[in-house]
Formats: sequence, C-alpha cells, structure tokens
Amino acid sequence: MKKLSTKWFKKWSKKVKLSNQNLLDVINALEARLSTADLGHHLFKVRVKREYGGKSSGFRTIILFKADDRAIFLFGFGKNEKENIDKNELQYFKKLGDDLLSLNSKQLETAISQKVLFELEDIE
Repeated sequence: MKKLSTKWFKKWSKKVKLSNQNLLDVINALEARLSTADLGHHLFKVRVKREYGGKSSGFRTIILFKADDRAIFLFGFGKNEKENIDKNELQYFKKLGDDLLSLNSKQLETAISQKVLFELEDIE
C-alpha cells in the first residue's frame, strides 16, 4: 500500500509537528475500520492526536483511503481552529480524491518524483 501526502499536507504536518508514527497510526486505524467519519468517495475524516496530548485536543485530517491500494493525506486542521470542513471543501476533496484514485502506479510514481505527492517516510 502506498502511504502518501499532498504537498500542502506535508507543509502543514511539519508546521504543527505531527509525527510520522501518528500518521501511520491513522492508516492502521482505517485498515482496522476503527472510529472514523466516512465522507464518501473513499474520503475519511480522522482524528490525530497532538504530540503530548490526546485525540480530543488534537487535529482532524482528511485522508483518501482505498484498502490495499493507497492512503493519501489531503488536508488537516486543528480542532480549535475549525469545527469542520464546509460543503464546498468537501466537494473539492471528493473531486481531488477521484482524480488521485484514477492514477495508475506509474502516474503515482511520476507524481512522487515531481514532488506533487510525498511518501510518508519522507515527511519528517
């Protein structure tokens, strides 16, 4: 399974000091089908705990997840910054998710080499 993030998410996660392990924990929770909000189109809103804090004071992430294929972090926000994403943002993420799911493995590798998408191991 490819574990990726968008360029925006990479910058944001570095700024808020999200650990790579916390992001991998999110993917593991999705694989185990643990408490997540299914937004449709393979999009999920998942809580990520803040370093030295719990999930309740943490962050929300929007992740594109297709089992045994790919997980791509698209967006994140602090619970104290924003209550939720709005309808326009949700429509944008659905379109982006559909576009990213339509990429074949060669196109994914090209996006990674062109630094459009980033493998999680390269985030920290």
